[in-house]
Amino acid sequence: MATVSPTVPMAFVHNMLAGARRLLSTEELDVLFAETGIASALFDQTAARVTREQFVHLYGAISIKTGDEMLGLWSRPIRAGTLKYLGLSMLDAPSLVVAMYRFTRFWNLLLDDYQLDFVRQNQIVTVTLKPQRPGETPTIFGHELMVKLSHGLASWLVGRNLPVDHVGFGFARPEHFAEYANLFPGPVAFDQPYTFVSFAERHLRQGFHKTRAELLRFVRSAPDDWIFVTFDHDAVSSRVRAYLDPGKCKDSSMQAAAAAMYMSGRTLSRKLAIEGSTFQAIKDQMRRDEAIQRLVKTQESIRAIAAQVGFDNLPAFHRAFLAWTGNTPGAYRRLRGPPA
Repeated sequence: MATVSPTVPMAFVHNMLAGARRLLSTEELDVLFAETGIASALFDQTAARVTREQFVHLYGAISIKTGDEMLGLWSRPIRAGTLKYLGLSMLDAPSLVVAMYRFTRFWNLLLDDYQLDFVRQNQIVTVTLKPQRPGETPTIFGHELMVKLSHGLASWLVGRNLPVDHVGFGFARPEHFAEYANLFPGPVAFDQPYTFVSFAERHLRQGFHKTRAELLRFVRSAPDDWIFVTFDHDAVSSRVRAYLDPGKCKDSSMQAAAAAMYMSGRTLSRKLAIEGSTFQAIKDQMRRDEAIQRLVKTQESIRAIAAQVGFDNLPAFHRAFLAWTGNTPGAYRRLRGPPA
């Protein structure tokens, strides 16, 4: 089996809907939820999750319905075609540094409430998102989206996950902070004066070559290709996830993982603790994500799914899944309805 796609916590979905709820009626949103296969009942459950595919599908459906590629998250609509023309403005840049400068200039033609600045200092390039008016209340997902888009576009241009130096957000640390390790691995700070993402300048000096046809493919798959691009920090937790890939892993014990990374179990535990994680937590997250994927996408029996994700008995799987999502596997599948 290929690497398990991440699932997305409902808190991120609620944040994504912040603009859409102002533009669309409850009835219109319910139709989009049904089309995406997300049961309305899940929105009231804090531990509920959706698949990566459902999240991307819902994003696209809202974008089409509202005519806004940024889902109403900014004071001015970002009309259809914006991402394509943003990409075209960057394609012929002689280096990534110039491309990212153009990225900020382009957005400043569109945003009224925020300004993007491009700062080069001490061999660090920083893209900042600063409010135009004091006391501006940030739209959390809008800020997250801009950080992911700047990194995702730059990574796509050079054909690899670009290393990030630091990320800062101009809002308070959220309750679902632990989830940021998946989408924003590495040094992330909250309660900053403004939102920013910074890169070592040496990584942006390289040139690139992308064609218009490649850009159109990138745009058509948006936002999947940039929301779910991870930052290349060589984080130990990312290496553990790669090791535990269900299609490759033969021994899922911590000692085996540590040996594969040429370190002791104690050293692995210490390094993961520094990153705010544990080996068991990563393992459980991957089992949870695979179980949700199978419940949503297949008609496999719950007993078979339990065995596939590493549980020897059904009651243990039920207890674990209930702790992960607030539902038993059967209740979760009933909420989702039949698989698409």
